[in-house]
Amino acid sequence: MIRRSHGGEFANRLASRAAASQNEPVSPTAPTVAPRLANTPTASPRLAQAPAVADPEVVRDPTNEDEHSTDVPWVVLVWNDPINLMSYVVYVFQKLFGYNEAKATELMLDVHNKGRAAVAWGSREKAELDVFRLHEYGLWATMQKDS
Repeated sequence: MIRRSHGGEFANRLASRAAASQNEPVSPTAPTVAPRLANTPTASPRLAQAPAVADPEVVRDPTNEDEHSTDVPWVVLVWNDPINLMSYVVYVFQKLFGYNEAKATELMLDVHNKGRAAVAWGSREKAELDVFRLHEYGLWATMQKDS
C-alpha cells in the first residue's frame, strides 16, 4: 500500500489560499473539498434556448479543376540524364509501357537529343503512377498538364 503524506497538506494549502482570497478564516481541520457554487445553473441559458436539431446547411466540397478535370490529359515526361545507358532506357520503356523496340528506341533518342520525351498520357492518377514507376527504375521523370 502506498501512503501519500503530502496529499492532504497540498489540498489544505489550496483551500487556505482560496479562503484567503475571499477573506474567510480557515481552520487546519476544515474539509478540503471545494464548496459548490450555490447559484450555478446546471445548464447554460443559451443552451436551453437552442433548438434541439440545427437546420441543415448546404456544404460544398472545395474542388480543384486540376484534380477533377477529365478532358485535359496529363503527360509524363522523361528527361535526359548522364547516368542511364541508352539500352537501359529502351528496356524500361518496353517493360513499363509495352512499346515495341522501334518505338522505345525512338523515344529514347528524343530524350537523348532533345533533352526530354513524352512517353505516356492519361489521367492525373495514371500519370502519377507512371512517374513513380519510372523513378523506381532510376529515370528522371515529371508530369504536366497537356496543353
